[in-house]
This record gives sequence, structure tokens and C-alpha cells, in this order.
Amino acid sequence: MPNEPALLAAAAENPGGSVAEIDPAYIDDPNGYVPPEAIRGVWLVDDSGKLTGEYHENPRHGVPQDDFGKLTDPDHWLGWLGDDPATAVRRGIEESLRAQVADAVVEWVKILETPRFLTGARRRSEDERVMLVTRAALAASFALSVRTARHGRSVLLGVFSWAAVHLSTPEARRDRHWFDLNVGLDWAGERLQERIYGIDGTDGTDGTDGADGADGPDGR
Repeated sequence: MPNEPALLAAAAENPGGSVAEIDPAYIDDPNGYVPPEAIRGVWLVDDSGKLTGEYHENPRHGVPQDDFGKLTDPDHWLGWLGDDPATAVRRGIEESLRAQVADAVVEWVKILETPRFLTGARRRSEDERVMLVTRAALAASFALSVRTARHGRSVLLGVFSWAAVHLSTPEARRDRHWFDLNVGLDWAGERLQERIYGIDGTDGTDGTDGADGADGPDGR
């Protein structure tokens, strides 16, 4: 039975629960975001706040990995991001970080919630039964680990947003990223419409297309 004071104190604060053993090789601040892979295992705590002596190893323990399941699992059209949306979003996040610190290296990224999506479309003039996607955007909450020569490793939380316009005219397409630290997904989601129309200076009221929650390029 371990008797480290910090472990015993943590157990006393979690009666009937458990206390995780965190691998310092992957996480510097155990009070911040901890990826599942950084947990070596958990000690079970009885109802009186004492260790039971039972320890459960974490089968996932190891180097933290990317997790973009919350982005790609929903049944939402992401064709505007190319054949591999996860890679595209990861690259966008890396570019945002390197714009601030040139030598930033992203170790892992995890999308924490189902993103907010926004899709704008208009009817095709030759065939009104066909809808053309003209603009699209998403806001995705993340946790990530980044290393720089000056600051070492940092675990960051926030929301990455991406908006693209003129999607039906590839040569005129314009994209923009936003990298907002320590904000919630609701906050970023509320700003998607103003951001998607702000790229080309429109307000979405010109009647040419509309942004909505369409699940696919046909606006269903």
C-alpha cells in the first residue's frame, strides 16, 4: 500500500472514487488537461477516503496520440477540407502556432467536442434542384501539446475556427483561420457567421446565399 502524503491527501478528497497516477514524461501540469494516454493507472478509494490497495493499470498508457474522431465521426459534409479533413485541420492548427513561434512543433491534438458547423449554399441557375456550396466554416475545441525551443512543452486549450468562401469558384476561394485560446466552443460558435461573411466583407443579407446548419452540399 503506497503511503506518499500527496497520494493519501488526494484519496481523502475523493471518497468512493479514484486517484489517477499521471506519467510526468507526457504531462508537466497534472492539474491541467491530461490526455488519457498519460494516465498510468488509478488507485481506488473507499467511502471513507482511504486507499483500498486496488490499482487498475491503464491499457492505453503511452505516448499521447492525435484524436480527430469528434471532427470526422459526425455525419456532416467536410468535402471543402479535402480528402483528409483531420490532416487539413491539424495543418491549419500548426500553421496558426508557427505564425506566432516559428519553431513550434505540435506533438498531439485532440478534438474535444463535436464542432460547430456552418454551410452556405445557393441554387444552381441551370438547374434549381441542385445546390452549390458557396461557403463553409467550422469551430473545433481542442487540447494540444506543443514544443518550442524557448518555452519547452505547453499544453493548450481553445478553439480553432476555419472559414472558406467562394467554394463554387475555386480560383476565387479565400480561407481564414482563427486560433482562440482559453475560450469555449459556444463562444466561438456564436462568431462563426460574422467571421464567414467577414472574409469578403458581406453581412449575409444580400440574398445570394445563406449560411445555415446544412448537413451536406445539397442543403438537406
